[in-house]
Amino acid sequence: MATVSKKRKSALEKFDRNKSYSIGEASAIVKEISTTKFDPSVDLAVRLGVDPRKANQMVRGVVTLPHGTGKDVTVLALVTPDKEAEAKEAGADYAGLDEFIDKIKGGWTDVDVIVTMPSVMGKIGPLGRILGPRGLMPNPKTGTVTMDVAKAVKDVKGGKIDFKVDRYGIIHAAVGKASFEAEKIQENAEELIKTLIRMKPTASKGTYVKSITLSSTMSPGISVDAKSVS
Repeated sequence: MATVSKKRKSALEKFDRNKSYSIGEASAIVKEISTTKFDPSVDLAVRLGVDPRKANQMVRGVVTLPHGTGKDVTVLALVTPDKEAEAKEAGADYAGLDEFIDKIKGGWTDVDVIVTMPSVMGKIGPLGRILGPRGLMPNPKTGTVTMDVAKAVKDVKGGKIDFKVDRYGIIHAAVGKASFEAEKIQENAEELIKTLIRMKPTASKGTYVKSITLSSTMSPGISVDAKSVS
């Protein structure tokens, strides 16, 4: 039988696991029960009433969190020489093309987001087997393949995240850090949930938002009442 650590036992005593809380209450609780020595991420898991195996029920998109994720996002701009200065001025950590393509072919993927231009996707396409499994492949649907490189970089640095329903119908996304004020965690979570609601596929029948859970790294999950953000 698994034993429960003192920290986890203490956290479980601070809320009722059989109760669903408002998003505001859950945001306050997640701060209170986060006891790690580092500043943990706050994660939102939304279970949707969709069948991801069907193309007309796929839920994928982007959202800009009003208060960012609290994470320093490392951005690589794979662009032609005439766009390098623009990308760097916008905040890209790395900017270039052929030299970074060669580095990626050699196994280097030490970035969080890659932004690129439509005209160079032919060169980047073969990197899909490396970048795809790591969630780094640029995609027009997430705004990371665009001629407006500067805007794409600024958006990512400013709190723009992309999300995609997994094979179980769940959206997982970081919506801040435990050090954030509870109101900021709440507002970030609300922005993501409201975006998901707006994206409800017409083919989705029955209950669309089946469950919402808020947690931090290594903390128990707190059930959120979907009606509090609908």
